[in-house]
Amino acid sequence: MKLCMIGSGYVGLVSGVCFSDLGNDVICVDNDKKKIEALKGGIIPIYEPGLEELVIKNTKQNRLTFSTNLKESVKKSDIIFICVGTPTKKNSSSADLSYVYNVAKEISSSINKFKIIITKSTVPVTTGDEIEKLISKKVNKNLFSVASNPEFLREGEAIRDFTYPDRIVIGTEESRANKILKELYSPLISKGAQYVQTARRSAELIKYASNAFLATKITFINEIANLCEKINVNVEDVAIAMGLDKRIGSRFLRAGPAYGGSCFPKDTKAIVATANQYKTNLSVIKSVIKSNENRNKFLVKRVNFILKNKIKNKKITFLGVTFKANTDDMRDSSSLTMIPELIKQGAIIRYYDPTGYKEIFKKYKNVSYAKTIAR
Repeated sequence: MKLCMIGSGYVGLVSGVCFSDLGNDVICVDNDKKKIEALKGGIIPIYEPGLEELVIKNTKQNRLTFSTNLKESVKKSDIIFICVGTPTKKNSSSADLSYVYNVAKEISSSINKFKIIITKSTVPVTTGDEIEKLISKKVNKNLFSVASNPEFLREGEAIRDFTYPDRIVIGTEESRANKILKELYSPLISKGAQYVQTARRSAELIKYASNAFLATKITFINEIANLCEKINVNVEDVAIAMGLDKRIGSRFLRAGPAYGGSCFPKDTKAIVATANQYKTNLSVIKSVIKSNENRNKFLVKRVNFILKNKIKNKKITFLGVTFKANTDDMRDSSSLTMIPELIKQGAIIRYYDPTGYKEIFKKYKNVSYAKTIAR
Protein backbone atom coordinates (compact mmCIF):
# COMPACT_ATOMS: atom_id res chain seq x y z
CA MET A 1 0.00 0.00 0.00
CA LYS A 2 1.03 3.63 -0.47
CA LEU A 3 1.25 5.48 2.85
CA CYS A 4 1.96 9.06 3.84
CA MET A 5 3.14 9.93 7.36
CA ILE A 6 2.61 13.64 8.05
CA GLY A 7 5.04 14.62 10.76
CA SER A 8 8.44 12.93 10.92
CA GLY A 9 8.95 13.18 14.65
CA TYR A 10 9.12 10.16 16.91
CA VAL A 11 5.71 8.64 16.07
CA GLY A 12 5.67 9.44 12.36
CA LEU A 13 9.24 8.38 11.67
CA VAL A 14 9.20 5.13 13.65
CA SER A 15 5.78 4.11 12.32
CA GLY A 16 6.65 5.06 8.75
CA VAL A 17 9.94 3.17 8.80
CA CYS A 18 8.29 0.07 10.28
CA PHE A 19 5.44 0.18 7.75
CA SER A 20 8.00 0.34 4.93
CA ASP A 21 9.78 -2.66 6.42
CA LEU A 22 6.50 -4.58 6.06
CA GLY A 23 6.66 -3.92 2.31
CA ASN A 24 4.61 -0.73 1.95
CA ASP A 25 5.66 2.36 -0.01
CA VAL A 26 5.97 5.12 2.58
CA ILE A 27 6.55 8.87 2.29
CA CYS A 28 7.51 10.61 5.54
CA VAL A 29 6.59 14.30 5.32
CA ASP A 30 7.76 17.18 7.47
CA ASN A 31 7.90 20.96 7.07
CA ASP A 32 11.39 21.02 8.63
CA LYS A 33 13.65 21.11 5.55
CA LYS A 34 16.84 20.44 7.54
CA LYS A 35 15.31 17.34 9.12
CA ILE A 36 14.16 15.97 5.76
CA GLU A 37 17.55 16.60 4.13
CA ALA A 38 19.25 14.88 7.07
CA LEU A 39 16.93 11.88 6.78
CA LYS A 40 17.63 11.65 3.05
CA GLY A 41 21.30 11.45 3.98
CA GLY A 42 20.68 8.70 6.52
CA ILE A 43 21.07 10.98 9.56
CA ILE A 44 18.43 10.12 12.17
CA PRO A 45 17.22 13.02 14.37
CA ILE A 46 16.23 10.76 17.29
CA TYR A 47 17.92 7.93 19.15
CA GLU A 48 15.99 4.68 18.92
CA PRO A 49 17.70 1.26 18.91
CA GLY A 50 17.48 -0.38 15.47
CA LEU A 51 15.89 2.60 13.69
CA GLU A 52 18.92 3.76 11.71
CA GLU A 53 19.48 0.31 10.21
CA LEU A 54 15.84 0.10 9.08
CA VAL A 55 15.96 3.59 7.54
CA ILE A 56 19.05 2.72 5.51
CA LYS A 57 17.67 -0.68 4.47
CA ASN A 58 14.26 0.57 3.28
CA THR A 59 15.62 3.75 1.67
CA LYS A 60 17.98 1.61 -0.43
CA GLN A 61 15.06 -0.60 -1.46
CA ASN A 62 13.07 2.53 -2.50
CA ARG A 63 10.20 1.75 -0.13
CA LEU A 64 10.94 4.73 2.11
CA THR A 65 11.24 8.35 0.95
CA PHE A 66 11.24 11.75 2.65
CA SER A 67 9.60 14.97 1.49
CA THR A 68 8.56 18.49 2.48
CA ASN A 69 5.81 18.53 -0.17
CA LEU A 70 2.65 17.58 1.72
CA LYS A 71 0.18 18.07 -1.13
CA GLU A 72 2.05 15.89 -3.65
CA SER A 73 2.69 13.22 -1.02
CA VAL A 74 -1.01 13.07 -0.13
CA LYS A 75 -2.01 12.77 -3.78
CA LYS A 76 0.32 9.78 -4.24
CA SER A 77 -0.94 7.94 -1.15
CA ASP A 78 -3.90 5.73 -0.24
CA ILE A 79 -3.66 6.14 3.53
CA ILE A 80 -2.57 9.33 5.30
CA PHE A 81 -1.44 9.23 8.91
CA ILE A 82 -1.49 12.47 10.90
CA CYS A 83 1.49 12.24 13.27
CA VAL A 84 2.07 15.86 14.27
CA GLY A 85 2.59 17.08 17.82
CA THR A 86 -0.26 17.74 20.25
CA PRO A 87 1.55 19.63 23.04
CA THR A 88 -0.16 21.04 26.11
CA LYS A 89 -1.45 24.57 25.54
CA LYS A 90 0.28 27.37 27.41
CA ASN A 91 -1.46 28.19 30.70
CA SER A 92 -3.81 25.25 30.15
CA SER A 93 -4.06 21.47 30.57
CA SER A 94 -5.74 20.99 27.19
CA ALA A 95 -4.01 19.59 24.10
CA ASP A 96 -3.07 22.09 21.40
CA LEU A 97 -4.66 20.71 18.23
CA SER A 98 -3.68 23.55 15.90
CA TYR A 99 -1.07 21.40 14.07
CA VAL A 100 -3.61 18.60 13.59
CA TYR A 101 -6.30 20.89 12.18
CA ASN A 102 -3.88 22.81 9.94
CA VAL A 103 -2.72 19.51 8.44
CA ALA A 104 -6.36 18.41 7.94
CA LYS A 105 -7.03 21.61 5.97
CA GLU A 106 -3.99 20.99 3.77
CA ILE A 107 -5.04 17.39 3.16
CA SER A 108 -8.49 18.53 2.04
CA SER A 109 -7.03 20.41 -0.92
CA SER A 110 -5.13 17.35 -2.15
CA ILE A 111 -7.73 14.57 -2.20
CA ASN A 112 -8.06 13.29 -5.77
CA LYS A 113 -9.45 9.79 -5.04
CA PHE A 114 -10.65 7.78 -2.03
CA LYS A 115 -8.29 8.11 0.92
CA ILE A 116 -8.26 7.09 4.56
CA ILE A 117 -7.10 9.83 6.92
CA ILE A 118 -5.90 8.51 10.27
CA THR A 119 -4.98 10.26 13.49
CA LYS A 120 -1.88 8.53 14.85
CA SER A 121 -1.19 11.48 17.13
CA THR A 122 -2.69 11.32 20.61
CA VAL A 123 -5.81 13.46 20.34
CA PRO A 124 -8.81 14.15 22.61
CA VAL A 125 -12.21 12.58 22.02
CA THR A 126 -14.15 14.21 19.12
CA THR A 127 -10.97 15.31 17.27
CA GLY A 128 -11.81 12.88 14.46
CA ASP A 129 -15.28 14.43 14.24
CA GLU A 130 -13.73 17.87 13.79
CA ILE A 131 -11.28 16.64 11.15
CA GLU A 132 -14.18 15.08 9.23
CA LYS A 133 -16.09 18.39 9.34
CA LEU A 134 -13.05 20.35 8.14
CA ILE A 135 -12.35 18.07 5.19
CA SER A 136 -16.02 17.68 4.18
CA LYS A 137 -16.18 21.45 3.59
CA LYS A 138 -14.05 20.92 0.47
CA VAL A 139 -14.35 17.21 -0.33
CA ASN A 140 -17.29 14.89 -1.04
CA LYS A 141 -17.77 12.48 1.88
CA ASN A 142 -17.55 9.51 -0.52
CA LEU A 143 -13.90 10.36 -1.24
CA PHE A 144 -12.49 10.00 2.27
CA SER A 145 -12.83 8.29 5.62
CA VAL A 146 -11.44 9.55 8.93
CA ALA A 147 -10.26 6.93 11.43
CA SER A 148 -8.30 6.77 14.67
CA ASN A 149 -5.33 4.44 15.11
CA PRO A 150 -3.44 5.42 18.27
CA GLU A 151 0.18 4.35 18.71
CA PHE A 152 1.40 2.44 21.76
CA LEU A 153 5.16 2.72 21.23
CA ARG A 154 7.58 2.89 24.15
CA GLU A 155 10.67 4.96 23.52
CA GLY A 156 13.68 2.66 23.53
CA GLU A 157 11.56 -0.34 22.51
CA ALA A 158 9.54 1.18 19.68
CA ILE A 159 10.65 -1.15 16.86
CA ARG A 160 9.71 -4.21 18.88
CA ASP A 161 6.44 -2.60 20.04
CA PHE A 162 5.44 -1.88 16.44
CA THR A 163 6.44 -5.32 15.16
CA TYR A 164 4.95 -7.32 18.03
CA PRO A 165 2.11 -5.18 19.43
CA ASP A 166 -0.22 -6.33 22.20
CA ARG A 167 -3.11 -4.87 20.23
CA ILE A 168 -3.92 -2.77 17.17
CA VAL A 169 -6.75 -0.34 17.85
CA ILE A 170 -8.73 0.93 14.87
CA GLY A 171 -11.45 3.51 15.42
CA THR A 172 -13.85 3.40 12.49
CA GLU A 173 -17.38 2.22 11.87
CA GLU A 174 -16.99 2.24 8.09
CA SER A 175 -16.55 -1.25 6.64
CA ARG A 176 -14.52 -0.08 3.62
CA ALA A 177 -11.91 1.66 5.78
CA ASN A 178 -11.83 -1.21 8.27
CA LYS A 179 -11.20 -3.77 5.52
CA ILE A 180 -8.27 -1.77 4.11
CA LEU A 181 -6.71 -1.16 7.53
CA LYS A 182 -7.06 -4.79 8.53
CA GLU A 183 -5.20 -5.72 5.35
CA LEU A 184 -2.50 -3.12 6.12
CA TYR A 185 -1.91 -4.67 9.53
CA SER A 186 -2.32 -8.29 8.39
CA PRO A 187 1.43 -9.12 8.73
CA LEU A 188 1.22 -8.17 12.43
CA ILE A 189 -2.14 -9.85 13.00
CA SER A 190 -0.67 -13.09 11.61
CA LYS A 191 2.00 -12.90 14.36
CA GLY A 192 -0.70 -12.83 17.03
CA ALA A 193 -1.52 -9.14 17.48
CA GLN A 194 -5.11 -8.54 18.63
CA TYR A 195 -7.04 -6.42 16.11
CA VAL A 196 -9.56 -4.24 17.93
CA GLN A 197 -12.13 -2.41 15.82
CA THR A 198 -14.14 0.13 17.74
CA ALA A 199 -15.85 3.49 17.38
CA ARG A 200 -13.57 6.41 16.53
CA ARG A 201 -14.25 8.22 19.81
CA SER A 202 -13.55 5.03 21.76
CA ALA A 203 -10.16 4.64 20.05
CA GLU A 204 -9.26 8.22 20.92
CA LEU A 205 -10.08 7.63 24.59
CA ILE A 206 -8.35 4.23 24.74
CA LYS A 207 -4.97 5.90 24.23
CA TYR A 208 -5.51 8.50 26.98
CA ALA A 209 -6.97 5.96 29.40
CA SER A 210 -4.05 3.57 28.80
CA ASN A 211 -1.42 6.23 29.45
CA ALA A 212 -3.25 7.53 32.51
CA PHE A 213 -3.37 4.01 33.96
CA LEU A 214 0.35 3.40 33.36
CA ALA A 215 1.16 6.77 34.95
CA THR A 216 -0.97 5.72 37.92
CA LYS A 217 0.99 2.47 38.24
CA ILE A 218 4.33 4.33 38.32
CA THR A 219 3.05 6.83 40.86
CA PHE A 220 1.58 4.07 43.01
CA ILE A 221 4.87 2.18 43.36
CA ASN A 222 6.72 5.44 44.04
CA GLU A 223 4.36 6.12 46.94
CA ILE A 224 4.83 2.56 48.22
CA ALA A 225 8.60 3.22 48.02
CA ASN A 226 8.14 6.23 50.31
CA LEU A 227 6.46 3.98 52.87
CA CYS A 228 9.12 1.28 52.45
CA GLU A 229 11.85 3.75 53.38
CA LYS A 230 10.05 4.66 56.58
CA ILE A 231 9.55 1.06 57.73
CA ASN A 232 12.84 -0.44 56.46
CA VAL A 233 11.36 -2.58 53.69
CA ASN A 234 12.93 -3.25 50.25
CA VAL A 235 10.51 -1.83 47.67
CA GLU A 236 11.99 -4.07 44.94
CA ASP A 237 10.94 -7.18 46.87
CA VAL A 238 7.44 -5.74 47.22
CA ALA A 239 7.23 -4.81 43.52
CA ILE A 240 8.51 -8.19 42.29
CA ALA A 241 5.98 -10.12 44.37
CA MET A 242 3.16 -7.78 43.33
CA GLY A 243 4.11 -8.17 39.67
CA LEU A 244 3.82 -11.96 39.84
CA ASP A 245 0.08 -11.50 40.31
CA LYS A 246 -1.26 -11.76 36.75
CA ARG A 247 -3.98 -9.25 37.59
CA ILE A 248 -1.27 -6.65 38.26
CA GLY A 249 1.77 -7.57 36.12
CA SER A 250 5.37 -6.47 36.59
CA ARG A 251 5.59 -3.69 34.02
CA PHE A 252 5.77 -0.10 35.29
CA LEU A 253 6.32 -1.27 38.87
CA ARG A 254 9.87 0.04 39.27
CA ALA A 255 10.19 2.75 41.90
CA GLY A 256 12.26 5.75 40.85
CA PRO A 257 11.97 9.41 39.91
CA ALA A 258 8.81 11.05 38.58
CA TYR A 259 7.48 9.87 35.22
CA GLY A 260 8.39 12.16 32.32
CA GLY A 261 8.74 12.09 28.55
CA SER A 262 6.49 13.33 25.80
CA CYS A 263 3.37 11.35 26.73
CA PHE A 264 2.43 10.72 30.36
CA PRO A 265 2.71 14.32 31.66
CA LYS A 266 0.68 15.87 28.85
CA ASP A 267 -1.77 12.98 28.42
CA THR A 268 -2.77 12.81 32.10
CA LYS A 269 -3.43 16.54 32.04
CA ALA A 270 -5.33 16.32 28.75
CA ILE A 271 -7.70 13.56 29.93
CA VAL A 272 -8.47 15.60 33.06
CA ALA A 273 -9.14 18.64 30.86
CA THR A 274 -11.53 16.58 28.71
CA ALA A 275 -13.31 15.30 31.82
CA ASN A 276 -13.66 18.84 33.16
CA GLN A 277 -15.19 19.87 29.85
CA TYR A 278 -17.89 17.23 30.39
CA LYS A 279 -18.24 18.02 34.12
CA THR A 280 -16.70 14.71 35.24
CA ASN A 281 -14.24 14.54 38.13
CA LEU A 282 -11.24 12.24 37.54
CA SER A 283 -10.02 12.46 41.13
CA VAL A 284 -7.62 9.50 40.90
CA ILE A 285 -5.78 10.91 37.87
CA LYS A 286 -5.68 14.38 39.45
CA SER A 287 -3.99 12.91 42.52
CA VAL A 288 -1.54 11.02 40.28
CA ILE A 289 -0.52 14.29 38.60
CA LYS A 290 -0.05 15.99 41.98
CA SER A 291 1.93 13.08 43.45
CA ASN A 292 4.18 12.95 40.40
CA GLU A 293 4.86 16.69 40.61
CA ASN A 294 5.97 16.21 44.22
CA ARG A 295 8.17 13.16 43.53
CA ASN A 296 11.35 14.97 42.50
CA LYS A 297 11.04 17.42 45.40
CA PHE A 298 10.89 14.40 47.70
CA LEU A 299 14.04 12.91 46.13
CA VAL A 300 15.97 16.16 46.58
CA LYS A 301 14.88 16.18 50.24
CA ARG A 302 16.05 12.58 50.49
CA VAL A 303 19.51 13.56 49.18
CA ASN A 304 19.63 16.30 51.82
CA PHE A 305 18.68 13.80 54.52
CA ILE A 306 21.41 11.34 53.47
CA LEU A 307 24.00 14.15 53.44
CA LYS A 308 22.70 15.49 56.77
CA ASN A 309 21.76 18.79 55.08
CA LYS A 310 25.43 19.46 54.26
CA ILE A 311 24.99 19.50 50.49
CA LYS A 312 27.25 22.46 49.66
CA ASN A 313 30.30 21.43 47.56
CA LYS A 314 29.24 17.76 47.68
CA LYS A 315 29.80 15.88 44.40
CA ILE A 316 26.64 14.18 43.18
CA THR A 317 26.58 11.93 40.09
CA PHE A 318 23.57 11.24 37.87
CA LEU A 319 23.82 7.95 35.97
CA GLY A 320 21.45 8.80 33.12
CA VAL A 321 19.62 12.09 32.66
CA THR A 322 17.03 11.29 29.97
CA PHE A 323 13.48 10.57 31.08
CA LYS A 324 14.08 6.80 30.73
CA ALA A 325 16.66 4.31 29.46
CA ASN A 326 17.45 3.69 25.76
CA THR A 327 16.32 7.11 24.55
CA ASP A 328 17.85 10.56 24.10
CA ASP A 329 14.55 12.25 24.96
CA MET A 330 14.96 14.90 27.67
CA ARG A 331 11.34 16.08 27.69
CA ASP A 332 10.04 16.38 31.26
CA SER A 333 12.98 14.36 32.57
CA SER A 334 13.42 14.35 36.35
CA SER A 335 16.99 15.58 35.90
CA LEU A 336 15.66 18.88 34.54
CA THR A 337 14.15 19.73 37.92
CA MET A 338 16.48 17.89 40.29
CA ILE A 339 19.83 19.11 38.93
CA PRO A 340 18.97 22.86 39.04
CA GLU A 341 17.61 22.47 42.59
CA LEU A 342 20.72 20.64 43.80
CA ILE A 343 22.96 23.27 42.18
CA LYS A 344 20.97 26.01 43.88
CA GLN A 345 21.79 24.31 47.18
CA GLY A 346 25.52 24.29 46.35
CA ALA A 347 26.07 20.77 44.99
CA ILE A 348 28.58 19.93 42.25
CA ILE A 349 26.95 17.72 39.61
CA ARG A 350 28.48 15.22 37.23
CA TYR A 351 26.40 13.14 34.88
CA TYR A 352 26.88 10.23 32.53
CA ASP A 353 24.36 9.26 29.87
CA PRO A 354 24.76 6.54 27.19
CA THR A 355 23.24 8.90 24.61
CA GLY A 356 25.92 11.53 25.24
CA TYR A 357 26.39 15.15 26.23
CA LYS A 358 23.28 17.26 26.84
CA GLU A 359 23.38 20.86 25.62
CA ILE A 360 20.64 21.84 28.06
CA PHE A 361 23.04 21.63 31.03
CA LYS A 362 25.69 23.81 29.38
CA LYS A 363 24.38 26.93 31.14
CA TYR A 364 25.21 25.53 34.59
CA LYS A 365 28.73 26.21 35.85
CA ASN A 366 28.73 23.34 38.35
CA VAL A 367 27.52 20.63 35.95
CA SER A 368 29.99 18.49 34.00
CA TYR A 369 29.64 15.54 31.65
CA ALA A 370 31.52 12.26 32.12
CA LYS A 371 32.28 10.41 28.88
CA THR A 372 32.38 7.05 30.62
CA ILE A 373 30.60 5.63 33.64
CA ALA A 374 33.95 4.97 35.35
CA ARG A 375 35.10 8.61 35.40
